[in-house]
Amino acid sequence: EVHVTESGGGSVQAGGSLRLSCKASGDISPTINAMGWYRRAPGKDLEFVAVINYNGDYISYSDSVKGRFTISRDDAQDTLFLQMDNLRPEDTAVYTCALGRSSAASTRASDFSAWGQGTQVTVSS
Repeated sequence: EVHVTESGGGSVQAGGSLRLSCKASGDISPTINAMGWYRRAPGKDLEFVAVINYNGDYISYSDSVKGRFTISRDDAQDTLFLQMDNLRPEDTAVYTCALGRSSAASTRASDFSAWGQGTQVTVSS
């Protein structure tokens, strides 16, 4: 069984920063899998945010966060990060970390096999 746990959410004012962390553990080696971040705002569908492949040499962002968010991974600690800068009220959502089914990065939710419970990010204007 695989467990994915996020931390680091909170409330900030517009223009502020937050850093989310995600740790994967269980019956797999998370260092050989792609990992990604998704978010769900109130009343909206699940939205892709960012993905990184197994060794970090391929990264993709949604257009809405490109240039403001940075995804990275520390395989020594089996941890994924999302640095969020210049936050906007429209970034308010529950952010969820997901473990990919393979080493290749994908933006499709169906290509992720394990999901965390999510962490709330609230940005006030």
